[in-house]
Amino acid sequence: MNRIKLIATLLFVAPFAFAQTAPPTDIASIQQNFKKLDVLGSVLYVAAHPDDENTRLLAYLAQEKHYRTGYLSMTRGDGGQNLLGNEQSELLGLIRTQELLAARKVDGAEQFFTRANDFGFSKGPDETLKIWDKEKVLSDVVWVIRKFRPDVIICRFPTTGEGGHGHHTSSAILAQEAFAAAADPKRFPEQLQFVQPWQAKRLLWNTFNFGTTNTTSPDQFKIDVGVYNPTLGKGYGELAAESRSNHKTQGFGSARQRGESFEYFKTILGDAPQKDLFDGINTSWKRVNDGEAINAGINIIRKSFDADNPEQSVPALIKLLGRVEKISDTYWRAQKTKELDNLIAACAGLWFESYAAEPSYALGDSIHIRSQVLDRYNDKIKLNSISINQTEKSFNSQAIPANQLQTLNTSALANKITQPYWLETAHSIGAYNIPGQQFVGNPENPDLPTVAFEFIIEGKPIRFERRLVYKYVTPVNGEIYQPIEITPPVTANITSQDYIFNNSSPQSVQIKLKSYTKSNGNISIKPIAGWKISPDKFDFSDKNKGDEWTVTFSVSPAGQHPGTTVLDAVVTVNGKPFSLGIQHIKYDHIPNITLFPPSQAKLIDVNLKIAGKKIGYIEGAGDLVPEALRQVGYDVHELTEKEIMNGDLAGYDAIVTGVRAYNVNERLAIEQPKLLEYVKNGGNLVVQYNNNNGLVTKQIGPYPFKPINQRVTDENAKITILDKQNPVLNYPNAITQDDFNGWIQERGLYFVGDIAPDYKQVLQMNDPGETPNNGALITGNYGEGRFIYTSLAFFRQLPAGVPGAYKLFINLLSKPKTQAIP
Repeated sequence: MNRIKLIATLLFVAPFAFAQTAPPTDIASIQQNFKKLDVLGSVLYVAAHPDDENTRLLAYLAQEKHYRTGYLSMTRGDGGQNLLGNEQSELLGLIRTQELLAARKVDGAEQFFTRANDFGFSKGPDETLKIWDKEKVLSDVVWVIRKFRPDVIICRFPTTGEGGHGHHTSSAILAQEAFAAAADPKRFPEQLQFVQPWQAKRLLWNTFNFGTTNTTSPDQFKIDVGVYNPTLGKGYGELAAESRSNHKTQGFGSARQRGESFEYFKTILGDAPQKDLFDGINTSWKRVNDGEAINAGINIIRKSFDADNPEQSVPALIKLLGRVEKISDTYWRAQKTKELDNLIAACAGLWFESYAAEPSYALGDSIHIRSQVLDRYNDKIKLNSISINQTEKSFNSQAIPANQLQTLNTSALANKITQPYWLETAHSIGAYNIPGQQFVGNPENPDLPTVAFEFIIEGKPIRFERRLVYKYVTPVNGEIYQPIEITPPVTANITSQDYIFNNSSPQSVQIKLKSYTKSNGNISIKPIAGWKISPDKFDFSDKNKGDEWTVTFSVSPAGQHPGTTVLDAVVTVNGKPFSLGIQHIKYDHIPNITLFPPSQAKLIDVNLKIAGKKIGYIEGAGDLVPEALRQVGYDVHELTEKEIMNGDLAGYDAIVTGVRAYNVNERLAIEQPKLLEYVKNGGNLVVQYNNNNGLVTKQIGPYPFKPINQRVTDENAKITILDKQNPVLNYPNAITQDDFNGWIQERGLYFVGDIAPDYKQVLQMNDPGETPNNGALITGNYGEGRFIYTSLAFFRQLPAGVPGAYKLFINLLSKPKTQAIP
């Protein structure tokens, strides 16, 4: 698996940072924050996925205009493909969430989400909004607007479909409806115990010129966002590239652009801007009571600010804070108080962080916390208290010695498992379940362990928060900060997602257990009708933190064809049941991700015949097909270039290329002749789908065809069998219409066209209202062997345990030895 290292300068504070949890305190950041303090305006950008956002515009709005800037993404990008590894669905959504947060650290905007799930490509908003449950997702958009209170809302896409993707169009439809609904107290009144109705001034569409689709025009309102910021030493095209290059799972590394660059806008609702996006909106301190005096105070402090002695501005900033805390506008009071608090700490040279002693703790255990505090300039600041989870330790206004690092020890209980809040319960195909209103919109759990510090600065108590992290040092990378994980007492990971039963023979179900505390208890599998499970349970005792062990249950059908069901493992620890495993996702460009999936596996009873044994696999962009094939008994070997170029490939019953292999593996251009020679000499080559853009060779097969941007997104689309006698539909498994039932997310993607007559076109399918498409599966003789290209989404179906997909894919791997190939 590839790992890409993030090399970037992080300019702005965010909820989590690799280098530190404390915000930057360099003079450039202080000067930028002084400018931001003087601006009372907010703007919300709305689109559908990670990477849809216009990072150049976001950076310009946040760091040039100094508006509070946010990006609301309808989804977390769960349904896309992954160029770095084999994570899909929710796992990919977790990665892309962190990639978006990394992007926001660069461009200075904030990140929000709705509960909508990226269920894959959608060809229209009607399908999307039905699957998402429009009213629920609309309520989330309204909530974010009411809470964020944007003066201006900007959509990336229009409601008229030029965005191409049904999710794109739906994001615009929802933004347009929410523009009015957020101001209507009759809409979603349950939110009003926390927020108030809010009417934005205008809703704009940020028109675009993508490929052959140009929606800009000279008569549209435009602004130049390519300007240079001398404080930052960069233009916004440069910042945009750094921000966008965080979308590494999508391969969106971008070149820095410099110089003039215009963004165009079309007014959808509200007054049209004439000279500025914020025409008619007062973004100065005149917006609030006593604002002019506050503005005057800011100007005096800025003029007298000494970059060599920033601490000299602290007394005046403290007085200013007292005035800001008295303004009646609760929204701007909260925002500007927070900004002033951080500015005061930066100017005072006050630095502080908190670290857990270990990376993981079991629920209910005590977390040992080491907090460090430093007053870089003088000894005027006093520490009043440190608290976590409502447990406070008082330091009685203890003076902090000048420039002497203070280390303070406290502790707190691990009171909640750090499961991502949207994954706490099973969800529908269209939307996640949200545990409470206050969780809506948050990119991460709002209740992750946080340490609160209260300092006395110039006689005034000021409270700050820092995320509790685990910090360690490596010889190569130096200091590394990672989130801490709060786990169940014992986790149970079932070694396979799916267990395929061809007959009544028992299979061994291995479960790997790990203790995160001192534990005693047992593990069992819930009884399942129609299945035999032995033994009833395994006891364990005197397990210590870090102990790992494996138990093996025997599972078999109790009768004829009990069907497909779910197996649940239950760990009982000290009388309490837990049914969670643990999974880590680690990439160099994002924080480590820990989640706790259910301790479950599928038992799939299917009449499955297997021919052949040894499979060669060529890695592509990342998929779980090899693991699925091993589960049904294949010997899968991942081929190296040396083996392809110099080895004897004749020993493989089939060779399979992973998804998008011809997009991401440049060496396939060199290896391709050897693979075709393997086919010619009697081999069986199965090529899974590739994107039509960025192919490393012009001709993938022995005869011409072209991947094209056509797909069937309806997973229940009717299948017409065109070539009933084709061996891929008959050997060793007979394929019928029933085998296309129960598929997930989509039938296939990037079908092929311009198909040479040497190929047989096996299947036909289409989405509703579209022309039938024959490009999902083609087969062709070449010499003594067979070449197969399939655009069917086996990379989704096999890990999901779809029985018919298993049968068909095994047929693709199984070339009859005596039967002529059509």
